[in-house]
Amino acid sequence: MRTTWLVVAASALMLTSCSSLVSQQTGKQSVSSSLMTFLYPEQTAKAPHTPEIPLLSLPVNVGIAFVPSTGWKGNAIHNKDQYELLEKVKASFVQYDYIDRIEVIPSTYLAGGEGFSTLEQVGRLYDVDVMALVSYDQVTKSVENNAALLYWTIVGMYVIPGNENTVQTFVDTAVFDIKSRKMLFRAPGISKLAQRTTAIGVDETLSEKSMQGFDLAVTDMTKNLGDELARFKTRVKEEKIAKVEHKANYSGGAITPISLLMLFVMAMGRVRTTAK
Repeated sequence: MRTTWLVVAASALMLTSCSSLVSQQTGKQSVSSSLMTFLYPEQTAKAPHTPEIPLLSLPVNVGIAFVPSTGWKGNAIHNKDQYELLEKVKASFVQYDYIDRIEVIPSTYLAGGEGFSTLEQVGRLYDVDVMALVSYDQVTKSVENNAALLYWTIVGMYVIPGNENTVQTFVDTAVFDIKSRKMLFRAPGISKLAQRTTAIGVDETLSEKSMQGFDLAVTDMTKNLGDELARFKTRVKEEKIAKVEHKANYSGGAITPISLLMLFVMAMGRVRTTAK
């Protein structure tokens, strides 16, 4: 009888560790990229500096990039997926007349860099005035529930879903004027996903939910980013948080004497055509 109980106890102990045997992603794990670590790689770089009001020459050119991860696992998002996600962010900028061009920049151009010095180099390389930096923090958790042990004891771990898997994702876009090193505004986005699986399906599920989590969080962020972009235009006028000048041949949508003259000439041309 005692031997039977020992066998049962040993089997239970083995079953409770099944997930760890078939997957390296059980328990709680996280991947992230830190905006502060990227911008201030050295402690001395965090020394206070004299505040400067940004001078924006409209229309501005904007660069968008993911902040590279500093963890040993490297970037949690593949380059192809980064590009697709950043295209979503790009769509938030294109509707505004004070933005001329938006460049999607690979995070590899920022990897191993020196904060704002790297931003300035990338700004010259891509000819952008403003940089939107997307950072992220994703936590995955996979735990075995009590029901799983009971079911696994009876029918085996390949049949009954026994692992509770959750993926929580946070992304944040911080927009900087490169020259003044001033943050203009920021916008966050979050998502949370959950799914029950068998132990053997943990890796595939977490990989799929990881990407889905990033996609949903970026979608949420782009909505907030659109609101912040519209609010920023108002704040520039009312709160004077930035100075604005216009580049040559840019009117910002305003009607100028030249545009009125062109409209008059076009109208006269239509009248003459109709008369004929």
